[in-house]
Amino acid sequence: MKILVAKDAGYCFGVRDAVNLAKKSGDDFQEVYMLGDIVHNETVVDDLNKSGSKVVESLNDIPEDKPVLFRAHGTDPETWKKAQKKKLNIIDATCPLVTEIHEEIKELESENRRTIIIGDHNHDEVVGIAAQVKDPIIISSVDEAKELGKMKRAGVVSQSTQMIENVQEILNVLSEKVYDLRFVNTICFPTRRNHDQIKKLSNICDLMIVIGSFTSANSKRLTQLSLERNKNSFQVTCADDINESWFDSVDSVGISAGASTPDNLIEDVIAKVKLFSKIKVKEEIYG
Repeated sequence: MKILVAKDAGYCFGVRDAVNLAKKSGDDFQEVYMLGDIVHNETVVDDLNKSGSKVVESLNDIPEDKPVLFRAHGTDPETWKKAQKKKLNIIDATCPLVTEIHEEIKELESENRRTIIIGDHNHDEVVGIAAQVKDPIIISSVDEAKELGKMKRAGVVSQSTQMIENVQEILNVLSEKVYDLRFVNTICFPTRRNHDQIKKLSNICDLMIVIGSFTSANSKRLTQLSLERNKNSFQVTCADDINESWFDSVDSVGISAGASTPDNLIEDVIAKVKLFSKIKVKEEIYG
């Protein structure tokens, strides 16, 4: 049996940098505080908590002599102002590609366009993008796009981890409603790369395993893309979730993981797959 592991499965560079910065800050300051989870993965959050990274609900919960770490998903400008006013030591772990989206949507607004974000309502990243401009419209589906009225000028960005298929379908609707429409493709390149790899893997493998938290939007999208092409696809949070019965009459297994999934969880899953499939050959890297 073959095991094919997506070349870019797991941490994207933005998440890896943010997690490493949180670890370093915990070492340097003994404690560092975050407004919410640094990434959408419970294992990562628990590990960071043990090393001194604490999750709080408000800036008021942070001791004056301790730093605040702004997460990979981005932070709204008002929170920045409040932290600066309190003279907190700010450690910025925002993914640079998310920062680019902030700049793009502000530029669209400066062109006197109605700003539209294609993304998940209430997702941390989308909330941060929306806070950069006045009264943006957030659309998560084609049905929501169809509910919009006609407008003269609009500018569109997307959440960095959106599926291009969803974005294209929404844009098709918007193009019929907006006279002057400008779209900036802000799906990040790690997402595009991971989506491309899982589409190909799910077509050539008998069984697909996607590793990621069910709180992670990008992990769930990888699973969705895989299921659309291979009904024998499963999302797991760790190796313990794998069922030995999945491997009956299976000659090839494809493995991928969301951008907030750490390396050790991927390695554990590969080891468990080898155990259940009783193979001793090294896994192959795909992509």
